[in-house]
Amino acid sequence: MANTSRPEDTRRTSAKALLELAANERRGKLKVFLGMAPGVGKTYAMLSAARALKNEGLDVVVGVVETHGRSETAALLEGLEVLPRRTVPYRNRTLMEFDIDAAIARRPALLLVDEFAHTNAPGLVHPKRYQDVEGVLQAGIDVWTTLNIQHLESLTDVVERIAGITVRETIPDKVLERADEIVVVDLPPEELIRRLREGKVYLPDNARRAMDQFFQMGNLTALRELALRRTADRVDEQMLSQLRRQGIEGPWPTAERLLVCVGNNELAETVVRAAARMAAALKSDWIAIHIVQSEREQTDRGSIRKMEKAMRLADRLGATTVRLHAKDLTSEVLAYAKRNNITQIIVGRSRPRFFDRWIGRSFSTSLVAEAAGPSVTVVAPDTPSTPLHLASVLPEISEFWSGGLAAVVAVAGGVAAGKMLAQITRLPNLSMVFLFAVLICALRFGIFSAIAAAVLSFLAFNFFFIEPRYTLTVASPYELFGLLIFLVVAAATGSLAGRLREQANATRERAEATQALYEFSGKLSAATKIDDVLWLLAAQSAAVVKGKSIILLEQSHELSVVGSWPPEDTLGTADWAAARWAHRNGEPAGHLTETMPSAVYQFRPLVASTGSVGVLGVAPGDEEDALPSATASALQSFADQAAIAIERTRLVEQAAEAATAAESERLRGALLSSISHDLRTPLASILGSATSLRQLGDRMRKQDRADLLATIEEESTRLSTFVSNLLDMTKLETGVLDIRRDWVDVADAVRGAVARAKKTFPTRRVETFIPAKLPLIRGDAALLEQVMFNLLDNAHKYSPPESVTRVSITLATGGAVHIVVADEGIGIPSEALNKVFDKFYRAHIGDGRKPGTGLGLSICAGIIAAMGGTILAQSPIANGKGTEISILLPAAEDSATEQNAPKDVA
Repeated sequence: MANTSRPEDTRRTSAKALLELAANERRGKLKVFLGMAPGVGKTYAMLSAARALKNEGLDVVVGVVETHGRSETAALLEGLEVLPRRTVPYRNRTLMEFDIDAAIARRPALLLVDEFAHTNAPGLVHPKRYQDVEGVLQAGIDVWTTLNIQHLESLTDVVERIAGITVRETIPDKVLERADEIVVVDLPPEELIRRLREGKVYLPDNARRAMDQFFQMGNLTALRELALRRTADRVDEQMLSQLRRQGIEGPWPTAERLLVCVGNNELAETVVRAAARMAAALKSDWIAIHIVQSEREQTDRGSIRKMEKAMRLADRLGATTVRLHAKDLTSEVLAYAKRNNITQIIVGRSRPRFFDRWIGRSFSTSLVAEAAGPSVTVVAPDTPSTPLHLASVLPEISEFWSGGLAAVVAVAGGVAAGKMLAQITRLPNLSMVFLFAVLICALRFGIFSAIAAAVLSFLAFNFFFIEPRYTLTVASPYELFGLLIFLVVAAATGSLAGRLREQANATRERAEATQALYEFSGKLSAATKIDDVLWLLAAQSAAVVKGKSIILLEQSHELSVVGSWPPEDTLGTADWAAARWAHRNGEPAGHLTETMPSAVYQFRPLVASTGSVGVLGVAPGDEEDALPSATASALQSFADQAAIAIERTRLVEQAAEAATAAESERLRGALLSSISHDLRTPLASILGSATSLRQLGDRMRKQDRADLLATIEEESTRLSTFVSNLLDMTKLETGVLDIRRDWVDVADAVRGAVARAKKTFPTRRVETFIPAKLPLIRGDAALLEQVMFNLLDNAHKYSPPESVTRVSITLATGGAVHIVVADEGIGIPSEALNKVFDKFYRAHIGDGRKPGTGLGLSICAGIIAAMGGTILAQSPIANGKGTEISILLPAAEDSATEQNAPKDVA
């Protein structure tokens, strides 16, 4: 029996196709109605198709549609929901624009947005309507729109040549390439011209002008071909994409890689557009490269502006942009093409420089002559080459004459020096003087001046120093041979020295940029506070753009100005909108970007590992200039490093807060433990005594009742002291303890505390030493007396009953008052000396009395610190025993020192 089983399907879906499909699932679908010119019926076709879907029950909303006074188009709007437009005041007029926020809030299934390439009024979020449409698509809403072929960025120069008009409103080609569907609304040129004459496109006066200038048979035919070709390319791309998704194998077309050389002249943008069209036709990747060759090019702001404009255009059209430094353009381009597997090189037909024209050499001709492998396409300018004018070659002529004049002066100096040396002594190697002149010209004026000096040195040395002198003839053959060797050596040395000079200058510039980044990184790594980071970022950013900078960070879910240079804390409405957009989307916005370019500042997001933490705004000193690539790279490096530093400082602050919270939690636990014990014990005694008195009453002996009442009194006193200490400690920690700044006599406060202690501990001995004259201090007498009482209480608690407690007051250095309380107790272990002033810390069990709360010494330390003094503990003080608590209080200025108290011993 024949085997009828089907072979295994080995088709595998392309991974790239699957990734593209997954990325587009959450995005809305874009459908473009493409036409060759106005009047072909794009808007009419879009509205007709939308009405059909509306009748089928689809939620269709009109975002913006321009009827241009056409009744047939206006009739199709009836029955469709139309969103109100946004009013924008502009130059004493009110413009009606598409409201993207209202469209996203409405969230229809299908949104109609006419005139895809429209330029929005200044002040809106996006300068172009296609960017508004992109925002709607990102929200998951399908969009239908209309577009004429002449509005594609890469075709503007072609349209200008065909129709003689300059297209101002354009969209990048990559925007059309991302469209999910393109519908060509085609109409024969004859039919379109007939509609124009019938007034169905423009009003009669406008129609006549349009037919005379744009709507001509040749123009319309060429535009029709462009539209059909671009749509055919798009259909081919969709077919290939579908085949990849289905895993159907090739044959696929071989991938091409294009390299376009971007110069700094008027032809640069034309070359870029030509390369974009070729890349689109070949469906290939392409690279735009610019090579800086001379110092003059790096300092010529006009050249930089043209180059940067062309490079930004290449970036918008989908190219990868590269910037390099090299001396030999041709060699560097060919080497780069070889390294990157380039198959085609596109270059503009360059006009040779003033002196290169004599030998018929230019960059484009050299590239064609030396290319081996990649094919070279030369893009010619629209107009034929014109003779060089003085203004165009003036820099080269100036460079020529300055270098030549320097060579003449240097060689003349060499002749003078040689004559002087010849009068003094006989030098066999007098040619070294001229070689020195060649080196000076090379190092100061470049290669051309060095070569000129070498030739002049050859002639001058022969004329003035070779026999027969003052003629250009040479008597001996070896002299001629020596002169030729000198010429070769001088030319080679000058050339090498000139190249060394140019390389040294380029190296110096790179070193300066590297040094700036290094210094910024070093200072940034040393910054421990976020204010230091912000100040450094603002100052460095303002310096690198030679303008001003501003920094906004997210605080409470809103951006706030936190730093600027020069100091400024206000922003315009456009700047605030650009800053918020850059922060939200993580992309640059504002000045010199495609998003809100009317803003004064260009904002770059500060992106850390957790996301955007804020934005950096810069305003260049020259608002007309684009940011050079080196400046943009430096700014991006500053922003990236600063974002990491800001995140680091915030993490440090969060770690400190976490440590503080952990310590607070530990103290809270200790407090709760202490409170639970110290409250429970006296309350239990009070409750037990009160219960016994209530239940037994008169049945108890009189002495027992007295003991119970004494217990209640003692425990109540202890409880009151405990609560008072807690309140004092709470006030100290929160800073609400009222510390008066009155004149305080320390002697009176000490005497009051000693007297109070004698009443509380009548059996304990206290000796005091108080000088006759003491300065007054600024503080609170009652709190100082409380401190002294706490110290005496603590001394009595931890010393034997028969021991003596000593209190002394002396004058310290600088007029401060020194108070010492010393006991003869068991002392404090050395490891506990630094802890005795901590809350709830108890070093020993006391004299048999119930233990305290561990707050007494802590409260003393807090009060003394609040009064500007210091308190220390020392132990042992004699024979391995005893503790000494010393207090140092600053004397008040101009205080009275009259104290007549004698030394007391009690």
